[in-house]
Amino acid sequence: MGIGTVVKESSPQGPSRFLRGFDMPLLVIVVALMVFGLVMLYSASWDFSRAAYDGDAMYMFNRQVMWLGLGMLAAIALAFVDYHRWRQLIVPAMALTVLMLVVVLVMSEIRFNARRTIFNGSIQPSELAKLVSILYIAVWLYAKRDMLKDITFGLIPLGVILGFIGGLIYLQPDLSAAATVLMLGGLLFFLAGGDLKQIGGLLIIAVVVAWLVVSVSLTGQQRVSDFVAGIKDPLQASYHVRRSFEAIVNGGWFGVGIGKSLSKVTGLPVPPTDSIYAVVVEELGWFGGVGLIGMFAALIWRGLVIARRAPDMLGTLLASGLVIWIGLEALINMAVMVGLLPFAGNALPFVSAGGSNLVTTLAALGILFNISRQGSSSNDTNDEWRSYGAVVNLRWWNGRGRVSRTSRLRSAKE
Repeated sequence: MGIGTVVKESSPQGPSRFLRGFDMPLLVIVVALMVFGLVMLYSASWDFSRAAYDGDAMYMFNRQVMWLGLGMLAAIALAFVDYHRWRQLIVPAMALTVLMLVVVLVMSEIRFNARRTIFNGSIQPSELAKLVSILYIAVWLYAKRDMLKDITFGLIPLGVILGFIGGLIYLQPDLSAAATVLMLGGLLFFLAGGDLKQIGGLLIIAVVVAWLVVSVSLTGQQRVSDFVAGIKDPLQASYHVRRSFEAIVNGGWFGVGIGKSLSKVTGLPVPPTDSIYAVVVEELGWFGGVGLIGMFAALIWRGLVIARRAPDMLGTLLASGLVIWIGLEALINMAVMVGLLPFAGNALPFVSAGGSNLVTTLAALGILFNISRQGSSSNDTNDEWRSYGAVVNLRWWNGRGRVSRTSRLRSAKE
C-alpha cells in the first residue's frame, strides 16, 4: 500500500448484518422447534383433518403453515421494534384485547362447549390476552417500581388488573388461560422486587379463589375429580388421559415411527391439538418425548440468559415473563398428557395446531430477540438494573428476605 492509503473496516453485509445481535443459540432452538412441530402436526392431523374437513387431509397442515408464515413476519418485525416503545403502545393494545374478549362473550361462538373464538374459530383472543397481559404488567411494574412496597400502589392494583383480565377469560370458560395469566402476574411481581409478605398473601388469596372457582364450576369439579381418580388408579382416569396413556405405552423407548401412530386413528381425542404430545411419544418413544422437553428447557435457558443481560429492568421483566410463559404452556400440556395435572386446554407451543397460539408465541420471541439485540450492544455502565440476577442473588443465595432498592442497584452494577 502506498503512503496515505486509508484502510476502511468493512461493515457486516448481507445476512450477518441482518442477524447482528440476535441470540444465535435461541434462533437455532426456535427453528428446530418449528421444523419439529410441522413434522409432528402433519403426522397427527391428516386423518383427523380428513374426517373433519370434507376429506381434505392437508387442511390443518396447510393452515398451520399459513399461520407459521404470519407468525414469522410478526417475529421479524417485532425483533426490530425497540421494546421500550411498548410503554406507549401497551394501553391501546390492552384496550383492543379487552374489546376482543368482550366480543367473544357477545358473539357466543360455541366450539368444543366453550366460547373462545371469533371469526368462525380463526382467532382465539385468550391467547393474545396472555401475551398482552405480560407486556402490560411488565410495563406497569416498571412504571411503579419505586412504589411496589406500598400495598395500595403494588399488590392491590396488580390484583385488580389480573382479576379483570382473568375474569373475562374465565367466563369463556378457559380456566387454564385465566390461571396462566394470574401465575405470570405473580411471577413478574416477584421479579420486579415485590415484598415477599405481599407475595405470600397473594398466593394464599390465589389458592382460596382457585378453590372457590372449582367449587362453583362444573367443568373444574369434573376435571379435578377425574385427576384425583387417575392418581389413585390410572384405569379410573378420564377417557382422554387413558387413551394418552395407551399411546405412550405403545410408543415404548424408541416409538413406532413417524406416521405410524395407532391411537390417533382409534379414538385419541383431538390428536392435532391437545393430545399431540401423546402422538409424539407414541411415534418417537420416550427418547423423542424427552428430547422435546429438552428443547423447551434450552429455550427457557436462553430466554433467562437474555433476561439477565437485558439493558434495564423493563427488558428483564419482559424477557423473563415471555419465555417462562412459553415454557409454562409446554409444561402444562405435557404434564396433563401423562396425568400429572388436571386436564387443561393449553396448546403445546410450536407443535399443536392453532394459529392464535403459534402467532402470539412467535411474536413473543420477536420481542425477546429485540431485547437480545439491545442487550448485546449495551454498555454495562449504563445498565439500570439486572433484576433477575440481582433478585435471585440477594433473596436466595445471600439468605436475606428484604433488600433496599439502592442496594439492589449497587449490587447489579458492581
